[in-house]
Amino acid sequence: MRCFLVILLLSVAFYSCQSPVEKKPNFVFILVDDLGWADIGANWGETFYETPHIDALAARGVRFSQAYAAHPVCSPTRAALMTGKHPNRVNITDWIPGFDRDADSRPIETPAISHKLALEEVTLAEKFQEGGYHTYFVGKWHLGEEETYWPESQGFDVNIGGWSVGAPQLKPGTANGYFSPYGNPRLKDGPEGEYLTDRLTEESVRLMREAGDKPFLLYLSYYTVHTPIQAVPRHHDRFQQKLAEQSQVPEEDRYQPEGVDGITRLIQDNTGYASMVAAMDENIGRIMGALKELGLEENTWVIFTSDNGGLSTLFSEGAPTANGPLRAGKGWCYEGGIRVPLLVYGPGLTGPGRVVDEPVVSMDYFTTMLSLAGIPHEAHDGNSLVPLLVKNAGGNWEREELFWHYPHYHGSAWRPGSALRKGKWKLIYYYESESRELFDLEADPRESTDLSSRMPDLANSMQHRLFERLNESGAKFPIKKGDATALPIGL
Repeated sequence: MRCFLVILLLSVAFYSCQSPVEKKPNFVFILVDDLGWADIGANWGETFYETPHIDALAARGVRFSQAYAAHPVCSPTRAALMTGKHPNRVNITDWIPGFDRDADSRPIETPAISHKLALEEVTLAEKFQEGGYHTYFVGKWHLGEEETYWPESQGFDVNIGGWSVGAPQLKPGTANGYFSPYGNPRLKDGPEGEYLTDRLTEESVRLMREAGDKPFLLYLSYYTVHTPIQAVPRHHDRFQQKLAEQSQVPEEDRYQPEGVDGITRLIQDNTGYASMVAAMDENIGRIMGALKELGLEENTWVIFTSDNGGLSTLFSEGAPTANGPLRAGKGWCYEGGIRVPLLVYGPGLTGPGRVVDEPVVSMDYFTTMLSLAGIPHEAHDGNSLVPLLVKNAGGNWEREELFWHYPHYHGSAWRPGSALRKGKWKLIYYYESESRELFDLEADPRESTDLSSRMPDLANSMQHRLFERLNESGAKFPIKKGDATALPIGL
């Protein structure tokens, strides 16, 4: 008996000296709706807006200067984030359900899209569930018209606020946009005047508090800064005063023509939008503060990004933001429509405050997060960002090209087209006119000089490669009206 006790005590002493079992990291994925690349100070120092908490996150993490959304509008990018697949592969290439006010008068017919993320698709949340994680969804979903396809059916244990629509609703008596009542079947109304962005943050913090010892994936998908643009009272007066004190821009310098019939805003001076950005930034600070308070800061990966570029281009004046040095905005395959903010913070991150210039895209986050969590998975169409985040993590970073496919008309005045980026070169192809543009992004990040006529061989090669990638990914194409035998334009 004495011998047994000695052995037992030695065993306890031995195991108590060993390293504790490594705890799985938590993940907070923050997706802001329609936030432009130039809407945050860390990317564009000349911004009219104020984003001190986001800028602080950039200083503590890694900022990606050339991060791209998978698509110029929301639902396709959200599908790519959920699956790690290019939007073409799930046939969601427009916002759900999509709408073209002038469809009857168009010279081409655009392809039909799926109005939901199919339940057969393996989602990010389902993989995290397999890995033993709590999975929380808070905010905007916009990946299914029917309740069957909402977050709770796609791998999330909890769904707060996610349903069919893509923006806060304005319906007299039942929904007041960003202020309660919300008219949202997955979000109980708060006190009169409660602000939606604040409420989603409060719900997120509550879920983190209640997670206990089990690791969690919090997918916080803010509705802001999507229209309707509604000023946030606690911030609005400050920006009205700021605007009054600065030099006014001549009217002729405020807008420029875009495409066939679009108009792009060039100046950031919408005080209501600025107040919404400030409130969003304030809530990012609350999320980071809660992680610190709960003792989770050192074991949580935080990813902050947007679903597409800022809304700067419409058929007429009135877009709420401007994308700084980038051309056009949401809905367009120019840089202003697809380049987005991306900040990453987490345990083991190498070189806080670094800027990474490698082009990355929405599909990358699926395999990146699952790799960091140690959960087996298929990479699909994304590359793991781990080699860019953690020194000596293993693996190589390679990216030859990126491509986008938006074969639909959009309220931003975009006409159906596709684009390919290969190195510093970018080609945009338009189906209606069967024309193309070629840009050198290194020398001309504003995409102001079309080189396609000066460099026809390169343009031909880029166009050929673009359609190779489109066909490989199962893309559907517009066809000419009145010609039943016409092949998809561009092939």
